[in-house]
Amino acid sequence: MKTLFLALALISVSLVSCAQDITLPAAQRSGGMPLMEALNNRKSTRQFDENKQLTHQQLADLLWSACGYNREDKLTIPTALNRQEITVYAIMPDGVYRYDARNNALVLITDQDLRHLAGAQEFAQKALLNIAIVSDKSKMEHDIYAGVAAGAVMQNIYLWCASNGIGTVARGNFDGEALAKALNLDENQRVLLVQTVGY
Repeated sequence: MKTLFLALALISVSLVSCAQDITLPAAQRSGGMPLMEALNNRKSTRQFDENKQLTHQQLADLLWSACGYNREDKLTIPTALNRQEITVYAIMPDGVYRYDARNNALVLITDQDLRHLAGAQEFAQKALLNIAIVSDKSKMEHDIYAGVAAGAVMQNIYLWCASNGIGTVARGNFDGEALAKALNLDENQRVLLVQTVGY
């Protein structure tokens, strides 16, 4: 009887998700490839290794480059009137996380694998990391400014990837409503782009 109880307990523990918030290491803010070389190497990639993940250090550097704080209350991207209307989400096999730039952490949104919502393309659904770039109309109502900020995030990701020999491609081919619902976005928030990243 004890053996049966122990077996059932182990099964129930194994069914509980291990996903949780992730405290990232400090981003490495110096070094790297010179800007002109990164621009020369910038390209879109549509083939990704389904077995090789970015380390937490790489993830910290990537997300800080994308939309982190590089000064007191100022981001690595420009936003009109410093409204900071952009939030990025990391869509990974073990769940979806919101990047909390202030605390340098990934906040778990769901432990579900939502990669099937990250894009219509098969490579996006199998890649180990997709970055959803989300705007918030309650912070910036003008779409053009939100679009400019999202474009800055996208280019920062491209340049970081080019500098580190990692592939990426930005895409607009995804079901925005389904992804917004899965991310628990409110009526003011909208997914503008999804960018696949990986080896």
